[in-house]
Amino acid sequence: MTTAPAAPAAPVTSGGPAGAVRAPLGPADVAAAAARIAGHVRRTPLLPGLPAPDLHRTGRRLLLKAEHLQYGGSFKLRGAANAVLALGARRIVTGSSGNHGIALARLAAALGAEVTVVLAGGAHPAKIALIRALGGRTLGVPGGVAERDARARALAEETGAVLVPSSDHELVVAGQGTVGLEILAEVPDAETVYVPTGGGGLLAGVCLAAYGHPVRVVGVEPAGSPRYARSLAAGHPVRLAPGDTVADGLRGQQPGAVPYPVIRDRVDDLVTVSDAEILAAAALLRRRGIEAEPSGAVALAGAMRAGRGSGRAVAVVSGGNTTAALTAAAAAAAAPTASRTERPPHAARTARTTRTTPTSHTTPTTRSLLEEIS
Repeated sequence: MTTAPAAPAAPVTSGGPAGAVRAPLGPADVAAAAARIAGHVRRTPLLPGLPAPDLHRTGRRLLLKAEHLQYGGSFKLRGAANAVLALGARRIVTGSSGNHGIALARLAAALGAEVTVVLAGGAHPAKIALIRALGGRTLGVPGGVAERDARARALAEETGAVLVPSSDHELVVAGQGTVGLEILAEVPDAETVYVPTGGGGLLAGVCLAAYGHPVRVVGVEPAGSPRYARSLAAGHPVRLAPGDTVADGLRGQQPGAVPYPVIRDRVDDLVTVSDAEILAAAALLRRRGIEAEPSGAVALAGAMRAGRGSGRAVAVVSGGNTTAALTAAAAAAAAPTASRTERPPHAARTARTTRTTPTSHTTPTTRSLLEEIS
């Protein structure tokens, strides 16, 4: 476990890739993002959480921020929408392990834009298929995340397209931070928020949203890709050898230039969890009627390791793009246009999220969850 220093009194100033907004990154950026993306994202629900026995009898009541119900199946749409809308991008390039590419492909279809998604080896085939079904172009490259992102940067420079990274961009971080704003608006007395951590955009954004609030923000990383845990322990960003984890969306070798200083200065704690713990958390969610991909269950895995707490805690279920959900979404995207005209493009949702819409929470699995823990 690595504990970060206390939050500073002033906004963090961070650099970032070419084309990023060069300004102090602070809570106001998250508020601006919330206003900007309001018509393009879903305000996801907080689901009543798991009984104490499932949390090793910690006595803590846990709520689940259901970002698996977001359009596109993950929180990634928030940062993607904030960046694309703020920059007015119509030709977009990104490097992605899948969910960010899905979000951009959906958004591009709604805005009449073009997007090319660069993917490294190991990207989920069903995620690649969905990106293509949504109208996005894909480009596979050998190597890992570093090679993928380098190719995306080069492609943007070659074509004049706007590069929208999956996490290492001020506008993306601010957009992801709207997850934190929604949590604190609904649970102002939350004691702890557990946030899955890969590239760091979501964790940094939630840290910004929580600035000045007494809530503790805890990042949770897979042990197979502990780039922030190692960097915080070293006191500076470090580059790791390629690792592996069942949480494919959280793989990477080094912290982002934008998220790192925010996380370094503002996160309260950062823990790592094993693949076994991640899979156990995903299985627990399934038993409660929530389909989460392994990356989406990482925060719950961290909460299950936590010590006793007296207040309410929130774990972000960051994504639900399981193979079955992705296959259904690709089929829906490929369906005749006439069958989908009743939904505006930016509100197009996967077959999975249509069946589990948060408007009423009346699906059998969700109803069972609510009845069981009420």
